[in-house]
Amino acid sequence: MVTTTSTIHSKPLASPSQLDTTLSAAVCDKATVTSTGTPLRRLTHGVTIRKLTTHTDFRGSVTELFDPRWGYHPDPLVFAYTFSIRPNVVKGWNLHRRHEDRYTILSGEMELVLFDPRPESPTYREICRIVLSEKEPCLINVPIDVWHADYNIGDKDVVVVNFPTMQYDHTSPDKWRLPIDTPLIPYKFPEGTKGG
Repeated sequence: MVTTTSTIHSKPLASPSQLDTTLSAAVCDKATVTSTGTPLRRLTHGVTIRKLTTHTDFRGSVTELFDPRWGYHPDPLVFAYTFSIRPNVVKGWNLHRRHEDRYTILSGEMELVLFDPRPESPTYREICRIVLSEKEPCLINVPIDVWHADYNIGDKDVVVVNFPTMQYDHTSPDKWRLPIDTPLIPYKFPEGTKGG
C-alpha cells in the first residue's frame, strides 16, 4: 500500500503595492463636460451664460459685450460700471432683491459662487461654482434673491464689467450682505482668503 501526502506550499502574502495603496485612497474624476464640450454642471435656476466672441487681427481685437438684439436678457441695458478684485480676495456674500447683475470679465479669472435660498426654485439650497475668465469671455446673469460671491482665483487683479438691470440707487442700495465665513451658506472659501 502506497500512501501519498501532498503539501500545498502557499506563497507568503505579498504586501499591497504602492499603486494598490494609493489607488484605494484615491477618488476618480467625474465627467465635467460632454464629448462635445458642453459643461455638465447644473446652473442655479435663472442663470444664463452667453459666450462672447473676440475678433482679432493685426491691429488688435474687439469683443462685443452687450447687444439687445441678441435676446440674451429681457431687461434693457440701463446702467454699467466696472469693478476690480485683488488676488485671493472675495467680494461677497451679496444678494439683490430688486435687480439682477450681468457680468463679463475684461481681465483675470474669477470664480462666481452662487447659493440659491429661494424655496420655490428647483435649485433651492444648491451651491453653483462658475469660473469666469478673460480667456473665454462670456456674459452671465445673477438672478434676484440669489446669494453670490466673486472670488479672484488668479494672480492679478480681476476686472469685471456689470450691466445691472437697474441703475444704482444711492439713497436705498439694493445690496444685502453676509460675511464670507457665514454658517448660513454651506460653502467655505480656502484658508487665508480675504474679503467680505
